[in-house]
Amino acid sequence: MAAGKRGSRRAAPTPVNVTVNSSVRTLILGIDRSGRIVQHDRTAPKILAAVTGDLLGVQLADITAAGHANGRGDNDAVSTLLEAVKAEREGNAVLTIALANGGTAEAIVTAKPMQTGGSSVAAFVILQIPVPSAERFVDPALMRDMLMRDTVSGIEDTLDFSDLAEKLMTRLVPAFCTAADLLVLESLVGDDEMPTHGPEGDVPLRRLSVKHDQNIPAWQAAFPVGEILRYPPGSPYVRCIESGRPVLEHAITAEAARKLARVWRRKPVASLMSDASMLLLPMVAKGTLLGFFCCVRQPGTRRFDAYDMEMGMEFASRAAVFFDNARRYNREHATALTLQRSMLPTGLSAPSSVEVKHRYLPGSKLVEVGGDWYESIRLPGARVALVVGDVAGHGVRAAVTMGRLRTAIQTLAMLELPPAESLQQLDELMQNIGEREPHFATCAYAVYDAVTGECELAVAGHLPPLVVHPDGRSELLEVTPAPPLGVGNGGVETQRFTVEDGSLFVLYTDGLVESRDRDISDGLERLQNAFGPGSPEADLEELCKTSLDGVYSDAQRDDIAVLIAKLRRIPEDQRVCWSLDPELTSVRQARSLIRDPLKRWGLEDLVPVTELLVSELVTNAIKYAKGDILLRLVLESDSLVCEVHDPSPALPRVLQVDRDAENGRGLHVVSQLATRWGARRTHAGKVVWCEQTVPASVMEAIAAAADSVAAPVAVAVSG
Repeated sequence: MAAGKRGSRRAAPTPVNVTVNSSVRTLILGIDRSGRIVQHDRTAPKILAAVTGDLLGVQLADITAAGHANGRGDNDAVSTLLEAVKAEREGNAVLTIALANGGTAEAIVTAKPMQTGGSSVAAFVILQIPVPSAERFVDPALMRDMLMRDTVSGIEDTLDFSDLAEKLMTRLVPAFCTAADLLVLESLVGDDEMPTHGPEGDVPLRRLSVKHDQNIPAWQAAFPVGEILRYPPGSPYVRCIESGRPVLEHAITAEAARKLARVWRRKPVASLMSDASMLLLPMVAKGTLLGFFCCVRQPGTRRFDAYDMEMGMEFASRAAVFFDNARRYNREHATALTLQRSMLPTGLSAPSSVEVKHRYLPGSKLVEVGGDWYESIRLPGARVALVVGDVAGHGVRAAVTMGRLRTAIQTLAMLELPPAESLQQLDELMQNIGEREPHFATCAYAVYDAVTGECELAVAGHLPPLVVHPDGRSELLEVTPAPPLGVGNGGVETQRFTVEDGSLFVLYTDGLVESRDRDISDGLERLQNAFGPGSPEADLEELCKTSLDGVYSDAQRDDIAVLIAKLRRIPEDQRVCWSLDPELTSVRQARSLIRDPLKRWGLEDLVPVTELLVSELVTNAIKYAKGDILLRLVLESDSLVCEVHDPSPALPRVLQVDRDAENGRGLHVVSQLATRWGARRTHAGKVVWCEQTVPASVMEAIAAAADSVAAPVAVAVSG
């Protein structure tokens, strides 16, 4: 800076933070408390007009257009700035400045008070004066500095395409051009594995961002963000796509602009692009074209040249790296999410009397995949399997292992294995997986019988389930300790208990109650407090939200899976049970017993088939089992289930018999007449069952009758 006669040459200027912009000139003046200029930078005398020919000693008001003409100046605005300086605070104003070339310009003026010791400088005045259009983009060093300086800062962690486009466009406009838009191949943000383009550049592109240095609305209307478009063959845009090289249009002719406007059916495009200079900068990463920048300098500004092309391609190459990183992250992220969502259940099934809701919360906002899973599987005979598990670790590996376990648990559930036996099978599977990839998991597996109200539970290294009784009392079940799946060296036991009708059964993973800054006992207490009095009557969706209160803010939490079931028994008028003696006469008695409930349920058409099915099942039990037989009929929401319980653990097999054989056709008959059938072991023997589909009209009639008049209660008859 040049020092004035009354200023101290030894007083070093205090650094001032100034935003560099190629569309404005920034001048710095030093003034004393009276407003006289005592210092200025080198370029100020070349730009500002001074009455005396020297800026030093001139009043700040005299460099305004009014002050230069008559010596009076813009007193009000200047006085406001000086008052701010005297009060030692920053002042701002807009002044019309007289220029050395005889013109004027509206300048944004900022006065910053300074502490400079013995210097006469009381404040620095920063003037931001618009650069004439003809002088914009003249200084290549300034453009390169603005375009390339700290390109990575604030962008390297951006993985969203739209945010990345906005940040890059802010660097490009107004430092390099007056307007620009950024287009990428639709395949980049669509579902294709890699960006691709067809022959002759016939490829759809999506506009991610558009920017104009004056924020002219016509640009936003003519080039809308989010638009998917194709450029006409032979256009500069298509040449850029086909070659992957920059394309320079020194000046777009009026005819070319009108042609583009006709293709897009947008008249404003013709006037906006006519006589404009355009530079297309392709973004190429690893030999693949991702998109391009379309940079425009409007008439009156310096047109693009070869040096601008070189500078712009350096910027586009850096931008391509950012977009390629974002593309790879988004692909991997989408793959991981698709993997997990395909493995987690899309719907939970349960008997009509049982209501089940769930919540899943990933531990990481960045990865959003983990090894927690949940299941609710409807089983024959108004039963349901409720499962929650947790594979150790996070990410895709844990999700893959979770998918294997979930597939296995579904298969084991349909085989109707007891919970403990199912977990032992899972343990062997995990040990086999661990030979290639060491992994372990925890799991809680419960089977609820909605006819008897009995629940079977097995736990492998998992936290105890929570039971909320109808009166609001809650308790954590005492479970028999067992090692996690994949660890081995320990057996899993099945526990049996009766659940009160209308109770809540809550299964969860450790992420709900455990964190790095909280003891697990505190988390378990918080969970119990979330299910207070009135919880059994509350909406399960609201209970799921309540159970997660306080864990959303934990940035270092684990994955969370919560499964809440409201356990209710099948209504008494939809289930009947008889005890039969192990004698052949019981077959006829069984056929007689089932007629009344079937008629009461409106299933007269099913009586003949049901009698035949019951005859075969009871006969089979009498022939091969020793002890009393239990016959049970259960009317579900869409099916009629017939079950025969006996004390023999041996499961029946379908025999291959020849045409002349007199025996062995019973199960063949059952498999042909029933919708499906099966058998399962119990702690007291086995159950053989068959299921028939019930017409929806029958169930609607039963529901209507239940709403109007209380249905008669079925009474068990002892054979």
